[in-house]
Amino acid sequence: MEQKKITFEDAAVYSRSYAERQIDACQELFEIEPDQYFANNVQRGLRDVNGNGVLVGLTNISTVNSKRIIDGKTVPIEGELFYRGYKINDLIDGLYDRNHFGFEEIAYLLLFGELPDVGQLKEFRNIISMNRTLPTNFMRDIILKAPSKDIMNSMTRSVLTLASYDEKMADTSLENVLQQSIKMIAQFPMLAVYAYQAYNHYELGGSLYIHRPDRSKSMAENILRMLRPDSSYTELEARALDAALILHMEHGGGNNSTFTTRVVTSSGADTYSVLASALSSLKGPKHGGANIKVMEMMEDIRTHVNDTKDEEEVAEYLKKILHKEAFDHTGLIYGVGHAVYSLSDPRALILEDYAKKLAAANGLSDEYRLYQTVAERGLDLIRKERNIYKGVCVNVDFYSGFLYSMLGIPTELYTPIFAMARVVGWCAHRMEQLINEDKIMRPAYKSVSENRGYIKLSER
Repeated sequence: MEQKKITFEDAAVYSRSYAERQIDACQELFEIEPDQYFANNVQRGLRDVNGNGVLVGLTNISTVNSKRIIDGKTVPIEGELFYRGYKINDLIDGLYDRNHFGFEEIAYLLLFGELPDVGQLKEFRNIISMNRTLPTNFMRDIILKAPSKDIMNSMTRSVLTLASYDEKMADTSLENVLQQSIKMIAQFPMLAVYAYQAYNHYELGGSLYIHRPDRSKSMAENILRMLRPDSSYTELEARALDAALILHMEHGGGNNSTFTTRVVTSSGADTYSVLASALSSLKGPKHGGANIKVMEMMEDIRTHVNDTKDEEEVAEYLKKILHKEAFDHTGLIYGVGHAVYSLSDPRALILEDYAKKLAAANGLSDEYRLYQTVAERGLDLIRKERNIYKGVCVNVDFYSGFLYSMLGIPTELYTPIFAMARVVGWCAHRMEQLINEDKIMRPAYKSVSENRGYIKLSER
């Protein structure tokens, strides 16, 4: 008897219907009572009851400080971020005192542990520049033929496909991994921007612009020139993006995507699989997509507040957001608060300065003042109404979305911009993991299920 043909669309409809019917049973089956976690001393989210991360490894790539122990007591401090021992503020200031773009210089520092001299930096920039290319017809056959609004998924697909062009794909020697890392750092902006251009053309009906990178330009300059129809940008715009890339480049081994990098590396997987896993982690709204929620929240505030210059009216609406009466009803003021930082996020302070400069240059000073109002009044509300054990501050996501919007970067590229920077940190942590750890990461999960006797099918 000939079977009825089932189309891809039919299967999707049937599967969705089946899942809807089964979901209640799944909910009841998988749910574990919260008190069982406490009873078994399980640190949910790998964080203890005081919010400290469970120590699972060591690193000398970066340091994040938010507190000090003084006379046996934990005292919150202004946030500090160090790359290879250098304070991030000093690195940013040093770059712009010398009036040059810094992405490649700081990438060299994270990968090799030292700031490069003139000759080393020139050579490294040249290597990155030479690798800003894709296999013949890759853009046509892989990127343009499968446009998607989800640029992170497009990047992940491209990364895994690039593995098939690498004869030494599975070689995990340090030399080969470093070569692959440099190639990925150089290619990520192309994978992201070209994926967006494909989506903009085929799905949104816009014109298709495919600009080749300029080998003489920096990473930030190339991102802007590939993205914009006329490839033009101002000095301030490129420097603002350069600073944002550096600030997002690395943030310790415990953040979700970097920890994912280490976990998958520990299994012996190849570089492409590791970076695809890290991309999948970063795309989550609890990780790399947070700045989009900030932008959505700010748009909601502009819609529902009659006079955004009236700080009291803004504060009243923020109170509604905090009480789950407005916006997305989660009770979160997005961009305010951080898992580690307490009094301040050093990255946010630096980006705020660039946001202020860009706002002035673009006639958006009123918009900048609204951000200031939301930050100040939001912090005040949270401090008064929430029991925050470690203090609360504005985080880097609060200003990054605003900065990207002023640069004309579409929201679909906000998280990919993050990935273009963080890939440097991922690669550094992959190298460190390969050098220092030879065991696969395998934490324990305690079973709380009950044993049951088998029942024959005919008796169920």
